[in-house]
Amino acid sequence: MTIDALEAILLIPAISAALLAILPGYLLTAKLNVVAALATFLASLLLFVIEPTSGQYLLLDDLNKVFIVLTTFVGFTASVFSASYIHHEIEIGRLTPAFLRFYHAMYQALMFAMNLALIANNIGLMWVAVEMATLTTVLMVGIYRTHEALEAAWKYFILGSVGIALALFGTILVYMAARPVVGEGMDGMVWTVLVKHAAQFDPALLNVAFVFLLLGYGTKVGLAPLHAWLPDAHAEGPTPISAVLSGLLLNVALYALLRFKLMLAVNPAAITPGPLMVTMGLISVIFAALMLYRRRDIKRMFAYSSIEHMGIIVFAFGMGGPLANFAGLLHMTMHSLTKSAIFFAVGHIAQVKSTQKIADIGGLTATNPALGWSLMLGVIAIVGLPPLGIFMSEFLVVSSTFARAPWLTVILVLGIIIALGGLFLRIGPVMFGEPKGNTAPAEASYVPMFTHLGLVLMAGIYLPPVLVSSFQNVAKLLG
Repeated sequence: MTIDALEAILLIPAISAALLAILPGYLLTAKLNVVAALATFLASLLLFVIEPTSGQYLLLDDLNKVFIVLTTFVGFTASVFSASYIHHEIEIGRLTPAFLRFYHAMYQALMFAMNLALIANNIGLMWVAVEMATLTTVLMVGIYRTHEALEAAWKYFILGSVGIALALFGTILVYMAARPVVGEGMDGMVWTVLVKHAAQFDPALLNVAFVFLLLGYGTKVGLAPLHAWLPDAHAEGPTPISAVLSGLLLNVALYALLRFKLMLAVNPAAITPGPLMVTMGLISVIFAALMLYRRRDIKRMFAYSSIEHMGIIVFAFGMGGPLANFAGLLHMTMHSLTKSAIFFAVGHIAQVKSTQKIADIGGLTATNPALGWSLMLGVIAIVGLPPLGIFMSEFLVVSSTFARAPWLTVILVLGIIIALGGLFLRIGPVMFGEPKGNTAPAEASYVPMFTHLGLVLMAGIYLPPVLVSSFQNVAKLLG
């Protein structure tokens, strides 16, 4: 039954992508896209009621369960938002059926690629899946065919290709380190085999490999200074894809880093990945926090917020230990839910106001109260104010760091406070300034946005014991 559930997580989006590629008509394919995403999410829930097993190609353990369920859930809610959002884009003429011919097929291909990366028990297969996800999103980012959208897509393609090439070189070095111990062939690329024998690998090769892997997959995570593709891709691509990029694809690359971090931890002579991850995490937090003050495009602003929060997450996992790892997992989950909800809100606002420029949006709480207050709640959540979920995760990150390295806490908290000031400074006029632009209601569905914000609010007040237990198990696994 385990293999069936794992296969379903791959087969549903793969078959759906092939079917959606040949079906005509936007409304039909939009509905089928939602049904496929829901079916994949329901299949992922089965992983919590069956015993985890692994084979030569597919792996299921406590670590990837968390990522799979989060990915399929946000993939489903984003598909619901996308159905009505893109339909409105067609109605107002921003998109044409010709541009959208393979949109839903690519959406399911993206879900397939991300799911494959998360459950692959082979480092080569995982690399291929991450590259497939990158190429798919490149096509979706450029879907508007404007000069800016095509430039963002090419920038994403070029920088993403550089990152994935570095990750490929790191993957090859891991295989070279494994070959003298496990022999040539497939075993040298199987996760479970690599972790079992990692203590005997050449530490020098592992050290160099992790540096390349950190740079390569770190580009996909959006860590500064490897982040240059991310703001453009978020700002110019369709908003549902911005939500998926920020809420999911960054996590998939992070997952790959965590897997390699686990492998290095087994080898006592290899470098400790923690300090490298802590350094890049802090650089990302400070850099992104400062950049928030100069943003003029609302989607680009929240893209830099994603860089900041991925920095916090990488920092937490770099610190390590049960509490910091638990905080990192919780922060990752809360960020995915919150940031995707924010992009849902921003998508509504951009459609209502016909602009993404912050200067042309004002007085939302007066002109569009549901949108204005929802976005305000999302911003309150993302800056880490109580009683929402990110407050709890940031508090755990800060408290665990203060107990072990107080001087790092000062830098981290400074970055968080700077980001808080930047977001409130830029978002204040949008919420409470002089009303500007159209006041018509948004056409897209509010349900995904309200669902995410409700979950984030609930998590700040009460975490279900089953979720706490699951995160604790993963935190112990990460070491």
